Formats: sequence, structure tokens, C-alpha cells
Amino acid sequence: MTSSASASGNRTRARKSLGQHFLADTRIAGRILDAADLSPDDVIVEIGPGRGVLTKRMVNRVNRVVAVELDGELAEALPSRLDFPVNLTCVKADARDVDLTELIAPDTSYKVVANLPYYAANPIIRRLLESEPKPDVLVVMVQQEVAKNMVAQPGDMGILSVATQFYARVKMVCSVSPKSFRPPPKVTSAVVRLDVLPAPAADVASEEGFFTVVRAGFAAPRKQLRNSLSQGLGIEPIAGGRVLEEAGIDATRRPQTLDIPEWVSIYQVWVKTVDDGMEGA
Repeated sequence: MTSSASASGNRTRARKSLGQHFLADTRIAGRILDAADLSPDDVIVEIGPGRGVLTKRMVNRVNRVVAVELDGELAEALPSRLDFPVNLTCVKADARDVDLTELIAPDTSYKVVANLPYYAANPIIRRLLESEPKPDVLVVMVQQEVAKNMVAQPGDMGILSVATQFYARVKMVCSVSPKSFRPPPKVTSAVVRLDVLPAPAADVASEEGFFTVVRAGFAAPRKQLRNSLSQGLGIEPIAGGRVLEEAGIDATRRPQTLDIPEWVSIYQVWVKTVDDGMEGA
């Protein structure tokens, strides 16, 4: 990287098209880094470094920081803004599809620290949890409603709750006022810590197949599970009722009341039903 782009990288106006809201509150920056439990040996992937409020602190405390920034001007200017720290690598890329194997060497433990744009938070988190190599820890800033969904317990769970807790233990760190950003967003944000599990919370034959069943179950979340699951799987409600009965699940429950082991039971019965149907065809 050269210093030639420093002028453009020092612009003060955020790009609305990229959902940019730059963190300006040093107190919140400290809460984020405390939650990440940084050590001198850490390798950090920072997503959305922006103008480097978090990056500046991390390069002084960890072994290496790989900053992934979609905004080309900011990506090019970040090293010069921080006086070219030798342990900083800045990559212009979209975190929704960046190849993690090009950023992190095989068998390297790493953490993710991210101030995620609201429109891209879900796919970025899902990609980090489902792809290899997985991080050990993620500390992410997201919209507060997304954070509440991530940590939700049975009774209030959604697809994101199941998808997140299938791979990680999730904890709310703090809420963040719009005043902590420049420009301030219209909604409250929150910081969440995810400790990635050594293995998924349940052993399933196909993670893709499991989440196909979960998505089907939430096809109509306000309906009874029998009707929602049947609609999502494209089967008659009576057939959906049989699947739930064999799984030991009350068909009149709502999908948001189920925990992960119950979704696994439904998935296992569904796989058996499909296999039996194929054998009898």
C-alpha cells in the first residue's frame, strides 16, 4: 500500500451505499476489545475497519491484524493512516464472499472483530460459522434486533437463533447508542460475542439438509408447526403431522418454541421418511 490515497481515505463523509457508520465512541471501542480478550499471540481478522478506530488499538496489542474493507479508498489509506504498522495487512474485499484460506494460513487460530453493515451482517456471520477455517471467537457489532435474535432462547427463537447457536455459544456484550457513530444510524446497535464450538451442537448427517428442514419449519412462523413445516417442505399438513408425531413434537406448537435437539429430531425423521419413500418408489 502507498500513501498516495491518504487524502481520499481521510474523507469524513460515510458512503450510504455501503451502509457506513463509523464508530467514534472510544468507550465502546474499549468494550469491544475487552470482549475479544486480546493477547499478544492473537491473529485478528477485522471486518469493516473503516477509519481504523479499533485497528489502531489492535495492532499495538496482537500479533497480526488482517483488515477486510469493501471501500477501496479506505482500504488503501488505512495503513498510512496508522503509520504503516508491520503487523497490519489490509485487503479490499467483500466479507460475504472473501476466501478465508487466502487470509489465514492452515491450522491458524484466529478471532474476528467486526463492525458489520446491517444489510450484510447475517450472511457474513453465517459464512464465518459455516466455512473453513472457522474463527475461535467472533465479537461483532450488529443491529440490536439481530443481536437479540442471535441470543434468543426457545419461545423467541428464529432461523438466525438456530443457525448461530448450532455453531457457537452466544452472549450479548452491550447495547450501543446511535450517538456512538458518525453518522448516527437510525437504530440501536449491540455487540455480541460468539465462542465457536469445537463441533456443532448436534451431530447431523448433512448440515445443509438440517437447515433446509429448519427453514421449512419457519416458513410460516405464526402458524402451528404442522402447517408451517408442511408449507415449507411442500407436503400435505397430515404428512407434516406424521413427521412431528414420530419426532415426539406437539404439532400445535409454534416453530419459535423449539430448541436445537427438537429440530434435530424432526430432521432425522424427515430424512428417514424421504429415504423410505425413495426405496418404495
